[in-house]
Amino acid sequence: MENNNELQELDDILSELHDLVQEDVPEVDADDELQELLDLPEITVTPVVVKEPEALSEAVPADTVPESDTKEIPEVTLAADTVMFSPIAEESLSGPEEGIEEVIDERALEETLRIPDVDPTPTQEIPVAAEPAFEVEETFTPSPILFKPRSRLKELKKELVAGPEKRYYELSEIGTGRLQLALLLNVIVVLICTAVTTMFALNMVPENRLRLVIFSQVLSMLVSALLGSHLMIDAVADLLKGRFTVNTLLTITFAACLVDGIFCLMELRVPCCAAFSLEMTMALWARLQKRNAEMGQLDTMRKAVRLNGIVKVDDFYNGKDGLLRKEGHVSDFMETYEKPSTPEVLQSIYAALSLLACIGIAGFAGALHGFSMAVQIFSTSLLVAVPASFFVSISRPMAILETRLHMVGTVICGWAGVRDLIGKAVFPLKDQDLFPQGSVKLNGVKFYGNRTPDEVVSYSASLIAACGGALVPVFQQLLKSRNAASLKVDTFRNYGEGGIGGEIQGEPVLLGTLKFLQDMGVEIPEGTMVNQAVYAAIDGQLCAVYAISYAKMRSAAAGLVTLNSYRKITLVKLPGDFMLTEEFLRSKFNIKGKRVLFPAREDGILLSRFRPDPSEPVLALTTRDELISSAYAVSGARALRQSTRLGVAIHLLGGIIGMVIMLVLGYLGSTELLTPTNVLLYQLIWAIPGLLVTEWTRVI
Repeated sequence: MENNNELQELDDILSELHDLVQEDVPEVDADDELQELLDLPEITVTPVVVKEPEALSEAVPADTVPESDTKEIPEVTLAADTVMFSPIAEESLSGPEEGIEEVIDERALEETLRIPDVDPTPTQEIPVAAEPAFEVEETFTPSPILFKPRSRLKELKKELVAGPEKRYYELSEIGTGRLQLALLLNVIVVLICTAVTTMFALNMVPENRLRLVIFSQVLSMLVSALLGSHLMIDAVADLLKGRFTVNTLLTITFAACLVDGIFCLMELRVPCCAAFSLEMTMALWARLQKRNAEMGQLDTMRKAVRLNGIVKVDDFYNGKDGLLRKEGHVSDFMETYEKPSTPEVLQSIYAALSLLACIGIAGFAGALHGFSMAVQIFSTSLLVAVPASFFVSISRPMAILETRLHMVGTVICGWAGVRDLIGKAVFPLKDQDLFPQGSVKLNGVKFYGNRTPDEVVSYSASLIAACGGALVPVFQQLLKSRNAASLKVDTFRNYGEGGIGGEIQGEPVLLGTLKFLQDMGVEIPEGTMVNQAVYAAIDGQLCAVYAISYAKMRSAAAGLVTLNSYRKITLVKLPGDFMLTEEFLRSKFNIKGKRVLFPAREDGILLSRFRPDPSEPVLALTTRDELISSAYAVSGARALRQSTRLGVAIHLLGGIIGMVIMLVLGYLGSTELLTPTNVLLYQLIWAIPGLLVTEWTRVI
């Protein structure tokens, strides 16, 4: 019951409200309302060109009002053109989402309330073709393609996948397991042969076991040849292609030792198979080192997200060539790394000449002492003409160096890069090389005087932005944190002594070290002595002291020390951070000597703006922006060249001496010295300096 009473009261209240509203609203006839609309003054309407869909134009024809229904309407001039948007125009602009039935209903309502067309008076000027207030159809000009790091990285990755990564996975499928196993078994064979020959030299082998010793030596040689058969097959293939390599000479040595082994079984003398097994072991080791070095280079390239090339420019500064950096490409490496180096060409030439020399020595000995002597002299001459470590004199330094370069993301573009990276040159240094991003930080700031901190920060950041350098990001961040504005700097000046200056809004501003501001006559209060700080003075008054921390990065320090220790390299500090003075760098990095030059600011600006020719050949590629990556490329190329040249020279000397000895023995017809033990010792003696030289690239 209570609910029914409440509902009855609510209905009574709503009835009273309805009656009140009806009393306030006057009754208007529909014809009177239409007449008022027809009596409105004329409005100048700018026609709009709208393309209607064909279906709509057929469904809703454009009706016209009869002339009898028109009447003169006084003209009213408006301040601006007024555009009447019809519902059909709105439909064309809004798109095809709205239904056709809704458009037809809106069009019918428009025809009901449509203002009749009025014939223009004779004094009116009707434009022939009125321009619409807006364009419905607009032709968009495609914007230019902007450089995007993501798209550049995508393009780089495509090149890396098609080149280094594809080759890397090809070598990975081949693997190094078989090479390592063959190398290990050959080492065992060499040890067995060495033990047997040593026992024979010490007369520990009975005479009735001599044939067994000879047969075991020949069998060991055959096992070594079988383990390295792929090397000899490749050597024969190279010979058919017109290339004579040291492996080709090794294949001929095997054939000669095999023939000599047959004579040894007939004459009961022990062949020099241990020396051949040692050479085959070194040849397998060289193949393993080359493959590891190549896979290391390819692995460095395939993981790159950027490539910076090192080029050499003639007459860059003070008549010296310059080692500059530019953008690198994958082709700079892929087109050069497989080309034979100058030491490899020299090694091949020596192998061919030594073969001819051994043939001549054998022919000379055979003419004097018979065919058996010629075979023995020929096989032994081939063994001593190529010391065993000669096979690794080129591959081992490169493999050791590649291990170091892989750690810093650097590859050298072939032997041409090695050759051109050495010599006297100038290496420009930028602020980012010495102090990479994140190594410069603001430890604190203290303000002096009556100026607001925001004003002081704005003046300081604007002046440092005009100078450039590693301090720009630090002060820009400080400027952003205070919501201060950057100002225009007039008459900027770099004093070159740890300070800069300029005019901002008509006031002189100085920034620099404590010593610089004191030299400029700025009064520094006591208690503001900070080792690494930027002092700011406005209108001759100290306003702020910014405590700056320059972190000593290991990569930058190692790169700087490496380049500074290379006597043929002169470092040139390009202008940038005014705090990086000569005294500061020497104390920070413990650099001694005068190998770091600080040119005049005008010359430094010209050097920093210099861009190498895109056609300049790239000598090395770095996948990182660290200084140590470029420094190791320079010092590593120098160490590789010296180690390889000296190693080849030592082994050439050993081979030539060996062939001279064989010529003398062939002339004398003496075979007492041609024992397996003596030949093996000769190989090992020359291997000691040869292997020691290859270690030079371990420390760069």
